[in-house]
Amino acid sequence: MTNEQYQEAVDWLFVQAPNYQIDGEKAYKPGLDNITKLCDFFGNPQEKIKCIHIGGTNGKGSSSNMLASVLQESGYKVGLYNSPHLIDFTERIKVNGKNCDKEFVFNFIQKLKGLPEDILPSFFEFTTIMAFEYFHQQKVDFAIIEVGLGGRLDSTNIIKPLVSAITNVQLDHQNILGDTLEEIAGEKAGIVKNNIPIISGDENETVKNIIKNKAEKENAPFIDAALLKTDLKSDLKGNYQEKNIKVVLALIEELRKLNFNISDKNIEEGLLSVHNNTGFIGRWFEFSQNPLTICDTGHNQAGLEYVFTQLNSIDKHKHVILGFVNDKKIDEVMALLPENSDFYFAKPSINRGRHPKDYENLLLDAKISYKIFDSVQQAYLSAKEECTNEEMIFVGGSNFVVGEFLEKNLEISE
Repeated sequence: MTNEQYQEAVDWLFVQAPNYQIDGEKAYKPGLDNITKLCDFFGNPQEKIKCIHIGGTNGKGSSSNMLASVLQESGYKVGLYNSPHLIDFTERIKVNGKNCDKEFVFNFIQKLKGLPEDILPSFFEFTTIMAFEYFHQQKVDFAIIEVGLGGRLDSTNIIKPLVSAITNVQLDHQNILGDTLEEIAGEKAGIVKNNIPIISGDENETVKNIIKNKAEKENAPFIDAALLKTDLKSDLKGNYQEKNIKVVLALIEELRKLNFNISDKNIEEGLLSVHNNTGFIGRWFEFSQNPLTICDTGHNQAGLEYVFTQLNSIDKHKHVILGFVNDKKIDEVMALLPENSDFYFAKPSINRGRHPKDYENLLLDAKISYKIFDSVQQAYLSAKEECTNEEMIFVGGSNFVVGEFLEKNLEISE
């Protein structure tokens, strides 16, 4: 298999089953019918692996990577399923920090081409069954499965995990999950299963009670991670990681109750070695020191508020590169923009990428210093030219902006 053949196969996957990131709502197929048929077709590999299920609006990627790192430090072989990818498709499916084998992806896509006509999966359903099969073939000790969208009708919800967690619930994807926090919390709580412990990391009492009530109905032990006290730190920077660490500690405690051997030293070292153990990037990721350049994939209102608050705490003039997709409520972002900044608005290169000219009236109303660019790379090169070593650059607003930036500028070692 050549790199060209691999890329053609992945391109086929995107064309046959459009990704949510490319085709909007049309690619989202709520319900478990398709994934159930897919899993049956491949012999139900999800039933042959020990799974941990992590959902939530923000923090599920960070939490799942921190947990994976701790379990790797404990000597376990750990599968990790995250989305979306930033640079290469294989980032979505990892074992002990190593991206899924490209030859496996190529061969599996050939099998997908032979599916019965009554199975019409979405892109995410295709990748989910691919992850289950890869983790089964790799004989992982644990498979950490991140929820894609929502929870109740998400294709990952076919699993019967050892333990589940919901990091938090915020307004996001309202066009699919519901207009209110209560509706969205109900969808997220759909991953709660009978007799399986559920961990909640949210501090909001309304959200907490919705999850707790679902847990009571399912006779599932409810653990409130927000009540935990800890001074443990992670190499994943960002003040918001303190909340995610509590979720991870609660997950570990439940695994210990199941007699899995995880020492305090494993926890401490695992939390401090996430980048090295899992290859996770994109969350308050320090791209360079001179000038200080940070990128972060926070993209909904709550995530951006955390990120911009931390930016405001840094006493430097900032050059902020932002880009958004079509369904982003730009007016909400304008109210959160960091202070002491020059802004560089760019269009992400994906189909859903929104050109800043479409919302320039909001930029004018915000009375900020800004420039508009046709691409993220153009914006970065302009910011880099104008930024001194005493100032800083920030790149964010969307997963796709960060992915595009890293793909163009980060030296990836194969």
